[in-house]
Amino acid sequence: MHCGIALGSNLGDRLAHLHSGQADLARLHTGPDVPLLSPIYETEPVGCAPGTEPYLNAVMEIEYYGEPLALFHALQQIERAQGRPAEHGHNAPRTLDLDLLYAGDCTLQSVELTLPHPRLTARRFVLQPLADIRPELILPGAQQTVAELLACLPPHPLVKPWVIP
Repeated sequence: MHCGIALGSNLGDRLAHLHSGQADLARLHTGPDVPLLSPIYETEPVGCAPGTEPYLNAVMEIEYYGEPLALFHALQQIERAQGRPAEHGHNAPRTLDLDLLYAGDCTLQSVELTLPHPRLTARRFVLQPLADIRPELILPGAQQTVAELLACLPPHPLVKPWVIP
């Protein structure tokens, strides 16, 4: 099944963390085609403490033929390998954040995981890169495409294409 994963980093070498995360996700990919990878965006922190550094964000879609919860646990292992503590504060700065956005047509609500991601449609920093790779995608339970959902969001917080300094 096609699984969308949001990547974010705002600590240390943000680009290196994203690239390492993308490489790890590519190893989880089990499909015949190349995984889809969005451009990288720099985004203002949302819901974070004052002075929090900007994030680099991207979205990657892989094919994964296992249970969504198993993929979710694999994402947590990748985060920990990148230096993110297992126990962390809500919206705390992070070396690598991986969010499972969707897993095919699966809908799920458990203590550990909700699919599609419950805040996906309200986050420009996720919808913009997702729209770059899957603009016509209609998420389970949604009526609009990702591109249409993105068009409904306000312009802030700012999400801008990232250019290597």
